[in-house]
Amino acid sequence: MSDFTLAFERTGSGPPLIILHGLFGSSANWRSIAQCLTKSYAVDRVDLRNHGVSPWHDTMDYLDMADDVKQFIEQHQLEDPILLGHSMGGKVRWCWLFRYPDLVKSLVVVDIAPVATDNRHTSFVRALRKLNLAAVKSRRDAEVVLSYDVPDAGLRQFLLQNLIRRETGYAWRINLRALADNMPMLADFPVLPGCYSGPTLFVRGGDSNYVEIKHKPSDSKHVSDFGHSDHSWCGALASR
Repeated sequence: MSDFTLAFERTGSGPPLIILHGLFGSSANWRSIAQCLTKSYAVDRVDLRNHGVSPWHDTMDYLDMADDVKQFIEQHQLEDPILLGHSMGGKVRWCWLFRYPDLVKSLVVVDIAPVATDNRHTSFVRALRKLNLAAVKSRRDAEVVLSYDVPDAGLRQFLLQNLIRRETGYAWRINLRALADNMPMLADFPVLPGCYSGPTLFVRGGDSNYVEIKHKPSDSKHVSDFGHSDHSWCGALASR
């Protein structure tokens, strides 16, 4: 069992709903959709290890992170929570489910399947680690340099949410070394025994290739014109 105290923000009241963000993300990415749910749920937006303002650790396989979530649920005495997981957070949720299937009421699966994915994020970690933060005087400086390795402007903005200003200069809010060291495990998915037959909502971005047709369940929600890391689709889904 892990010994982590995960950072989180809670809004609303009602049955507990826990949101687990994706790789390079944080609880802040889900603020808008949490606001849409506050009338019906007590929404906990959690920062997973090595992300946001949660503690750093050298290891971050999915079993460790699943135990982090179990500890969070026990610490806050949450009964029958709904788990919503996106991308990496979705894989954490899958592992948590297979290990502790009796501790969850229902699931929301956002643009991820319980299978190995390609290792495309390694290049993003490499690009961020290449930035000489000592020479960065503004976020614009960082964006210009990063544009050579990450040409997509929206993706750059998403990644640079992790760049923070301190008294001594700019620093990364995410543990890039741990991400680099653990990327093979993060791209993979462990084969675990167990099954779950409870209520589940599957959400897939129309422009995303993270959930292939062969992985897509018949009962799912399709959000057109949105990609895997485009969190603006959250508002589009909430308005439907």
